[in-house]
Amino acid sequence: MSALPAVPREDAPADAPADAPADATLPPSARAQITIRGLSKRFGDAPLYEGFDLDIPRRAITSIFGPNGCGKSTLINMVAGLMPFDRGEVLFDGKTLRQTTIGYVFQNYRDALFPWRRAIDNIRYPLKLAGRTKPEVERRIEQLVASFQPTFDLNRYPYELSGGQQQLVSIMRALAPEPEVLFLDEPFSALDYEMTLFIRDRLQQVFIETGTTMVLVSHDLDEAVWLADTIVLLTRRPTRVAELLRFDAPRPRDIGTLTDAGFTVAKAHALGVFQREVRKAEGAPR
Repeated sequence: MSALPAVPREDAPADAPADAPADATLPPSARAQITIRGLSKRFGDAPLYEGFDLDIPRRAITSIFGPNGCGKSTLINMVAGLMPFDRGEVLFDGKTLRQTTIGYVFQNYRDALFPWRRAIDNIRYPLKLAGRTKPEVERRIEQLVASFQPTFDLNRYPYELSGGQQQLVSIMRALAPEPEVLFLDEPFSALDYEMTLFIRDRLQQVFIETGTTMVLVSHDLDEAVWLADTIVLLTRRPTRVAELLRFDAPRPRDIGTLTDAGFTVAKAHALGVFQREVRKAEGAPR
């Protein structure tokens, strides 16, 4: 396996066109699932994103990683339509968000689930909302249960479940309508290590089985690299792409991947980019 650092966006090759897309260093076969062009967002007088471009490849897991305050969660919230942006365009395989089925897993699972609905009914909810018939709904539930193999009673209410169990229900619900893109905003940050490992493995297996495009925000570098095919390394604000880092370890990945030479190289390179950005003073030229 290998980890191939991409050409830094700030130091593009001399022969690269000035308007080269942000995924210019991705393999030609990695056709974009999400195309972001000219994205801009300000909070008051402070620019967070200005003319931000990024292509996110299809049938791949992409991690978003960068310094605190660079707007990682804000980025996927804008792309997923949960937060407005000032200017720019976001297309999903050439379609608008309204024409696209997406799933979203929130960091705060306690607020994400409907407390008055049982876990199983939380999972059913997006299917019923989409107008699926009862047999279709139950068939999809059976598929999800087979994939995730929950060891707890799905007929219980969210407040009767542990945090990890609630997050597992949230992920099953997000995947229920078979989304074209699954967004995950730091989904493991409040979970214990055992549950984190379990859910990571389940997500990876779902990806292997379905090829669902996934976009993950993470503050854990090991996690960001281990799960992803591409790691988007962001700068400090106004936020841009510092580098796109590819990690092509074969799947399924396991604990042995964490000690593989390719993983070590990828993590060290990502850490170097991260530390470079952290050391930059706010407002310094980039």
